[in-house]
Amino acid sequence: MQRFWNSLLVSPALFCAMLVVGGAAVASEIPTPEAENIPSFNAMAQVTSVSQLSDVQPTDWAFQALQSLVERYGCIAGYPNGTFRGNRAMTRYEFAAGLNACLNRVGELIATATDGLVSKQDIARIQKLQEQFAPELATLRGRVDAVEAKTAQLEANRFSTTTKLQGQVVGVISDVLSGQRVNEEEITDNNTTLGVRARIELVSSFTGQDTLFTRIQANNIVTPNIGTNEGNLFFASGNSGAEANTNASIDALWYGFPLGKDTQVKVFANAAAADDLASTINIFDGDGAFGALSTFGTRNPIYGQTNGAGLGITHDFGDKLALSLGYLAASPNDPSQGSGLFNGSYGALAQLTLKPSDRISIGLTYINSYKQGLLTGSNRATFNVGETIQAGDSAGEITQTLSDIASSSNSYGIEASIGLSDNFVLGGWAGYTNTRTLATTAGFPNRGEVDIWNYAVTLGFPDLGKKGNLAGIILGMEPKVTSSSIQGLDKDRDTSYHVEAFYQYKVSDNITITPGVIWLTAPDHNNNNDDVVIGALRTTFSF
Repeated sequence: MQRFWNSLLVSPALFCAMLVVGGAAVASEIPTPEAENIPSFNAMAQVTSVSQLSDVQPTDWAFQALQSLVERYGCIAGYPNGTFRGNRAMTRYEFAAGLNACLNRVGELIATATDGLVSKQDIARIQKLQEQFAPELATLRGRVDAVEAKTAQLEANRFSTTTKLQGQVVGVISDVLSGQRVNEEEITDNNTTLGVRARIELVSSFTGQDTLFTRIQANNIVTPNIGTNEGNLFFASGNSGAEANTNASIDALWYGFPLGKDTQVKVFANAAAADDLASTINIFDGDGAFGALSTFGTRNPIYGQTNGAGLGITHDFGDKLALSLGYLAASPNDPSQGSGLFNGSYGALAQLTLKPSDRISIGLTYINSYKQGLLTGSNRATFNVGETIQAGDSAGEITQTLSDIASSSNSYGIEASIGLSDNFVLGGWAGYTNTRTLATTAGFPNRGEVDIWNYAVTLGFPDLGKKGNLAGIILGMEPKVTSSSIQGLDKDRDTSYHVEAFYQYKVSDNITITPGVIWLTAPDHNNNNDDVVIGALRTTFSF
């Protein structure tokens, strides 16, 4: 090291170069104290003699080096008050300005080729010292990079060193824009409404590889009642009218951890869904905050048969193949008969996800469920059907859903997404569900089974008009009963088509606005019904 400093003192030009590099490293780690109220570097003035610097004395260890830099190279500036402040750490701005001044001066010296100012020996020493101290400089650079990375991590987790706080607010204005009658009844839910879904999420990690996810949600968004479950909005609360409120509750709680190198395990306490178990292979699946507006446009409807608490496992067979398995129970905390973790309604999922390339994803999905219905589709496909009964002197109507009937379903789906370019993604899916009733009820006095089909084609246009935007078109058929052997539940006679279009505009990193429309032809798969158009304007605030 003594040899290093001797070399610097022999060559003032070399000392200047190393001083600048060293100052940059120090300045990046040590901020300038605000209490010093130091003037801007831009106000510094070039000095022609070291004697102009009042705080530099001939006894200072760097006096000769400074004298040479000032008088020989003209590469030193002082503060307007005539000080140099050599013991203070420089700022990044000061370093940049000083480096620029020195480089300009060296360039002038080289251009004029003035004899005796820049010698071959100086250049040789610089090259030799660069080689000798390359490991030390590399180590220093790595330590600075590590400090910057740690600082960025701490800034991103200022809420807690183990927990990241994030959230979003989704505000929706919606209305039925067109359509009067469905299934021989007037559509009365045709007022413009404003609803809000607010989420606060805590994402914690204790080992750096595990995740504890907690979400608190309040939601009062209501889907207009148009006489069929087709066209419902994905971000709606599921309640209607006065039942929709803004009471907050824990909407999702799960813990995920790695089991070996290629296996990920998740344990769900409540409110898990299919997208927590496996990828739904749809760029429009933004969980209601982004992407599609409708439940049908968000993901293949067969995924709706899995929700609740349970376990999920995903194993990666390399980069191109993954197997996901999951089991979710809808009422795991209910100890009454016909409920609980294993005796109540449940959904069990198995999916192979293939990625032949970065632009292509394919999902092969199987779901076995008990007393779990589809969330969207015709009234027959969701078992949202009624029958008038006579009991003594009174008459009434009962409505049966799959949650009321002992039933078992097997569903099969294929999903695909193909990025034909950076700005065009072609996707879609097909789903088939076979549901068997296992017990007789007042509404369905005999056992039987139904076949239910659905399909869709999606056209996605990422970054349309601006980076971060997304335009989408969804064309398809919502779940339809194509055959039935259950008395009182006929097949759907006609075909309804779902046409949806939206444009998600990114106002900023934290705000997006998404206008969109949903057009249902022959709602409830009945040509006698009026076409219905639902309009929605969604604004998402995220942080």
